[in-house]
Amino acid sequence: MVSNSLDRTLMKSFTAVGLAAALSLGAASAYAQSHSLNISQDQMRVAERGWSVKKNIMGKTVYNDNNDKIGEVDDLIFSRNNSGTFAIIGVGGFLGVGKHDVAVPVSQLKHENDKLVLPGATKDALKSMPEFQYARSDRDRDNRSSKR
Repeated sequence: MVSNSLDRTLMKSFTAVGLAAALSLGAASAYAQSHSLNISQDQMRVAERGWSVKKNIMGKTVYNDNNDKIGEVDDLIFSRNNSGTFAIIGVGGFLGVGKHDVAVPVSQLKHENDKLVLPGATKDALKSMPEFQYARSDRDRDNRSSKR
């Protein structure tokens, strides 16, 4: 009789655990389905026709509309609030020495004949712009002050 009662208690426990597991898996699956990432066909076409940072922008030479080489894209900066994207263009220098980095809104760059063109720009005009410098993060400041 004790064994029979114990078997029923164990069976109820296993059933409860199994039911809870099944419900949690179903809930997790429903959550995943309702929060999955989706991209529309229109968005996919835009992405397919867009510029690839790796293939079309990084390290590429920038020309002006007179086909003069005026710099090279060294980096892309995306603002934290999506208010703008900037190309960091290195101007002048030799092997990175004496180079003057400037930030130019990507919207000003044109892609013409497989070249990046910054209309109306010259090396001198870019060199006269304020030099771009990366902002120091809080972590950089903390590391500097802890080394003192």
